[in-house]
Amino acid sequence: MRTILSLITLCLVQTATAQFAPQAGVAGTTAISKTSGKFTGWATGCALQRGWTDINDKSQGYVTSGDSSWAIGIADAVPVSIGDSGVATLTFAKPLYDGAGPDFAVFENAFPNPQDPEMAFLELAFVEVSSDGVNFFRFPAICNAPTSPQVPGAGVYMNARLINNLAGKYLGGYGVPFDLQELTGTSGLDINSITHVRLVDVVGSTGGHASYDSEGNVINEPYPTPFPTGGFDLDAVGAFYQHGLFPMGIGTPGVQKNYVVYPNPATDRLVLTSDEPMQAMLTDISGKQLTTISLTSGAAEIFLDSYTKGIYLVVLSDSKGNKWVEKITKL
Repeated sequence: MRTILSLITLCLVQTATAQFAPQAGVAGTTAISKTSGKFTGWATGCALQRGWTDINDKSQGYVTSGDSSWAIGIADAVPVSIGDSGVATLTFAKPLYDGAGPDFAVFENAFPNPQDPEMAFLELAFVEVSSDGVNFFRFPAICNAPTSPQVPGAGVYMNARLINNLAGKYLGGYGVPFDLQELTGTSGLDINSITHVRLVDVVGSTGGHASYDSEGNVINEPYPTPFPTGGFDLDAVGAFYQHGLFPMGIGTPGVQKNYVVYPNPATDRLVLTSDEPMQAMLTDISGKQLTTISLTSGAAEIFLDSYTKGIYLVVLSDSKGNKWVEKITKL
């Protein structure tokens, strides 16, 4: 729920022992930056089942912010809101498999407490995976935040150290990692052929619609958030290990880009300009190369007339080996 609110600095009282990784930017965090070169690709499809604006008052209907395409491709701080008890099911160009360490990461748009780097406004979701698209299995989530009083929908920050295996615990631009190794031995699941990742919104209510973690604890998070942007805000899901694909960077950390790609969204063409010689490659959302051009001086164009509507990537690289990726929407 990214709607700008008048935030009151009310830090959630911590009566439980902090025991998990801290917030992005704090020493010991497991947060994965969207610019990490570990990613092999990003979700290429999303089926969205909208949740309620307020599950305790269904007369308000469903949330409306964004659409399923906003969850596809690279994390770009443009999320789709799934609402109270909403569900988003992501698919990939290639199946995911269990590699060394985390295997994928989920991005939300949580924002920080400017007074305390440990605290942030968080909206959470359960994470489930499937190897057949029918049977889904949930990562064992834990939330050690106090179960009362009810966290109000605005004004309260939460501590990531109290949360494990729940999407949304990290700031926007930083993914929460998930390791398929944790689900080893689960009957009906092949952790080396994951075809679907599903996000299920955590209803933060401590009343009749409460959500519970794997230990039976009520998950007390901001509620209600009765806005078009209510509930978990899904930005992206990125994969580290996919069959037949290898890591790609989406921006060399610390190196400022010196190019422009426009318009975005585009209809019939893209215009690219750069201050130095560069190579530009257009790919589909799965990373399949479609065309390549060279940028020398002035402007160059990539024509889109022959491509269907959807999400594409422009991969740019300079002579020093720096690389950037821009997500483009073709209308």
